[in-house]
Amino acid sequence: MPPVVIDIRNVDDSRDVVHRAVQALAEGKIVAFPTETVYGVAASALDASAVERLAAIKGRAAGHPFALAVKSLNDARDYAPAMSPLAERIARRCWPGPLTLVETCDHPLSLAAQLPASVRAAVIPTGTIGFRVPAHAFILDVLRMLAGPLALTSANRHGEPDAVTAEQVVASLGDDVQMVFDDGACRYGQSSSVVRVEGKQFKMLREGVISEKNLRRLASLLVLVVCTGNTCRSPMAEAIFRHRIAQKVGCRDEELEEHGVVVMSAGISAMLGSQAAPEAIEVVARRGLDLSRHESQPLTAQLARQADAIFAMTRSHLTAIASQWPDAATRAKLLSPDEFDIADPIGASAEVYQRCAEQIDAAIAVRLEDLGL
Repeated sequence: MPPVVIDIRNVDDSRDVVHRAVQALAEGKIVAFPTETVYGVAASALDASAVERLAAIKGRAAGHPFALAVKSLNDARDYAPAMSPLAERIARRCWPGPLTLVETCDHPLSLAAQLPASVRAAVIPTGTIGFRVPAHAFILDVLRMLAGPLALTSANRHGEPDAVTAEQVVASLGDDVQMVFDDGACRYGQSSSVVRVEGKQFKMLREGVISEKNLRRLASLLVLVVCTGNTCRSPMAEAIFRHRIAQKVGCRDEELEEHGVVVMSAGISAMLGSQAAPEAIEVVARRGLDLSRHESQPLTAQLARQADAIFAMTRSHLTAIASQWPDAATRAKLLSPDEFDIADPIGASAEVYQRCAEQIDAAIAVRLEDLGL
């Protein structure tokens, strides 16, 4: 029987279509989904017989694993509890998106132990597992309603070109797939990048949408300093932090990004594009640092999500971060290791700015150890 093809671009109620996909997967059917890369074909990872049929359809030799499609980084952590900071950093910046992240899967608390044995053999044949969080609303909605993850692979026979339209899926897989959801041509039309992370290093196993050059940028450690207006305290802290880290890794300040570290600053209530206060420029200039080209920026959801370490000047800044971006709260702390507020010197004398810079520098000297450089 040919597959049921549903054009999700022309439905009255998308929730009904999501429910149909969830029901089909729960019944052990093989379902093809659009993603941002290429079309994928999937089975419930909790259903051993469905995954075995998926393996037969794909026609690959043993040892070529399916990805495990999950809805979020939190879900991936359930299967790889020992995920390294570098792996989490890459995932946080790339997911949902065209990245398959390969992690070791041998932790005793991993939920992988609860998958059927034949599914583990299909997803974790060599002790590693590849996670995928597709950047497509439809499959993400389905994942949110499922009891478990999906075993996911490209919707083509082994050795054939990737399918980038629903018509190509049907031509390749025919009646071996029971349901195909059509959303037209895929956005990128090429495979996800596959990356293996081990400790503080990563290896590009397959370059796809994300190039190795871009991945290296995305893998950089991002240190973010936050104050109120991003014209006094946090710009001074940014300049001093960058200098101290450059000293630690053995490079010039302007070479720091080439060594995989980015330092930025922002303000909870900052305007966009304001210069640093003249007193702040003067104080850091005495240290041989330059703030003359600084332009203020507000703290945004994107910055909060991407930052690996967020250092705030006061408790009120921490409260604002936790209120607006709860997911970032675990990565935010006071800049002062003694947990005192660093007061705003705005409108005060150069001497007050100097004392503020000294407080900031002393705090940074301690906080450097928190970065794991």
